[in-house]
Amino acid sequence: MGKGAGDVALRVWAPRGATVRAVKQVSPAVEDLTDRRTPDPAKPLVGLSPTGAWGDETREYHVRVTLDPLAAGEEILAARVGIAAPSLSDGPLGETRVRVTWTPDAALSTRLNNHVAHYTGQAELAEAIQEGLDARRTGDVRTATARLGRAVALAAQSGHEETSALLERVVEVEDPATGRVRLRREVAAADEMTLDVRSTRTARVREG
Repeated sequence: MGKGAGDVALRVWAPRGATVRAVKQVSPAVEDLTDRRTPDPAKPLVGLSPTGAWGDETREYHVRVTLDPLAAGEEILAARVGIAAPSLSDGPLGETRVRVTWTPDAALSTRLNNHVAHYTGQAELAEAIQEGLDARRTGDVRTATARLGRAVALAAQSGHEETSALLERVVEVEDPATGRVRLRREVAAADEMTLDVRSTRTARVREG
């Protein structure tokens, strides 16, 4: 039997001197929680980001932390990330530790984890659609064309066929690879609304 909790928060600890730059939900939908983060009154180094009610489900998050630099080879605990639900437990419900090792090797320091790459790409896609639709509503044709064109290119690159189909109801696609598009003069309100609502939904990373 599944359990539910209505007071769930993402719990992020970062060491003294570190800064938590961003906290975002990336699956099943993109949602920026950064501005909702509040310090734990009892533990100043811990921040709580409310996530709403949970049922029997899985969610994924992207957290960005900046740290003071150390010497090459040194390791530091950059963050502890867990879930807090006071109605179910006094402590965090599971916790993962994020460790960082400094290196002078550019090949190592610039390598992007495939999960992070997957979700940052989808977050950019959602942002491009939202900005494009906002510009279209205000009559800013240049910005709307550029941002929706970028969304078309991102959707094509990532294989988001459903999103590509929805975009084609708002723009005429000349070249999906480069994002060359033209705004359609007549767009059904329902099509624009559907694209707006579904733009934040993401697909989870496939294992392997």
